[in-house]
Amino acid sequence: MSEAVAVESAGALLRQAREASGLHVAALAVSLKVPVRKLEALENDRYDELTDAVFARALASSVCRTLKVDARPILDRLPQTNAPRLVQDREGINAPFRAPGDPVAPRWFDQWSRPPVIAMFALLIAALVVVLMPRRDDVAAVKTDSATPVAGMTAPALPPVASTTEPVAAPLPVASEPATPVAARAASAPAAAASMPATQAAVAAPATTPASAPATGGTIVFRTSAPSWVEVMDAKGNVALRRLMAAGETAGASGPLPLAVTVGSANATTVEVRGKPFALAPALVKDNVARFDIK
Repeated sequence: MSEAVAVESAGALLRQAREASGLHVAALAVSLKVPVRKLEALENDRYDELTDAVFARALASSVCRTLKVDARPILDRLPQTNAPRLVQDREGINAPFRAPGDPVAPRWFDQWSRPPVIAMFALLIAALVVVLMPRRDDVAAVKTDSATPVAGMTAPALPPVASTTEPVAAPLPVASEPATPVAARAASAPAAAASMPATQAAVAAPATTPASAPATGGTIVFRTSAPSWVEVMDAKGNVALRRLMAAGETAGASGPLPLAVTVGSANATTVEVRGKPFALAPALVKDNVARFDIK
């Protein structure tokens, strides 16, 4: 009998003592506040499932104390504490310490590729695009300012272009009809151009045959005492009048109503609408420029 008992392991002795006291393994685990699998591993001599030899001996001592049995025979059958060993340190003294259960620190790429971070960057980029994008009102204002002539500004004179063709001689008057002053001037123009150099003749030729004069009457009539820019657009968007009027010049325009009118130098321009004077003071916008509609 004594030889049979001597052969039994520490786990078998603990199981026999627990069964003799009438305790279930789960009840003993609750009393000791340890997992049931730890007690089962100790009673079945599965020491590899325990943390180490020190934990196994401490748990066996607690079981013996709870069951009120002698712990020496059981502790003699348990594996002894491992002797300390000298291990060569290959990582160096500055190597970071990391316990076996510590989580691995996330890489920087994993942190920046998370959905919240990506969404935040997308919102920042969208805000920058909205702030830096030019507004439609600013673009329209720039276009309007560039299209509106500055008050008092005259159009630059174009340099004379030398004509490579000879001036066309005016037709001779019929013998049966007396020559009018205009016809006489037209007939004498080729002779005068022939005696002049080629460049002067090319410049002087257009002066003898002026373009058709602008209309001096209409729904609205302008008279200027100094250079002034005028523009008239009808209801269909057609330009009825757009030119830089010289001092002392008269011009008129008509078209489908309403007419949109712009006057560059209001203080140097007199306006008549349907034969009646029209005051420009209420229509002044800025820098002596007047804008109004005729309905």
